[in-house]
Amino acid sequence: MLDNTEEALQKFRKNVIKQARTNLTKKDKNVTKNLYKSLDSDIVVSPNSFSLAFAMSDYAKFQDEGVKGADPSKVKGKNAIKGQQAPNSRYKFGSGNFGGTWESFVDKIEEWAKRRNLRFRDEKGKYKKGSMRSFAEVVANNIYARGIKPSRFFSRAFETQFKKLPENIVEGYALDVARLLETSMKK
Repeated sequence: MLDNTEEALQKFRKNVIKQARTNLTKKDKNVTKNLYKSLDSDIVVSPNSFSLAFAMSDYAKFQDEGVKGADPSKVKGKNAIKGQQAPNSRYKFGSGNFGGTWESFVDKIEEWAKRRNLRFRDEKGKYKKGSMRSFAEVVANNIYARGIKPSRFFSRAFETQFKKLPENIVEGYALDVARLLETSMKK
């Protein structure tokens, strides 16, 4: 009965996911494509109501909103970057029980660095000899201390499409009501 309303919601859902995926790619957050592939949604339309839910990988919220560093004052070295990446985030390194160990965190950073071929370089820009593990430990320490900058890949997509939603829902619902009235009057 609410076919046009459902169509408007389907369009909204599709556009949010499409834009969120585009944002992930533009923000260079799509290395493994795991987060990209995890984006999904579910719509349920009943005669008197409808619901729409979005689903994605657990770590999507950290990428979207960012994570406060545990202690940015612990970042040391002549090339150290100071400051919090996500001072307003509700998430903070060292505050939750999200599983994993320091070693598993460094392992993931090392995998990420290998996929991107990131290593230490000398003053001339040539790769330094040394382990990828050392590079990963430096990066992991910096991330742990300073946090993860928010990408807002999903939030921006949702907000942009939500601004368009009321107009589409009103039009869709109006078409559904008109069809219902037309059908009722014929009877």
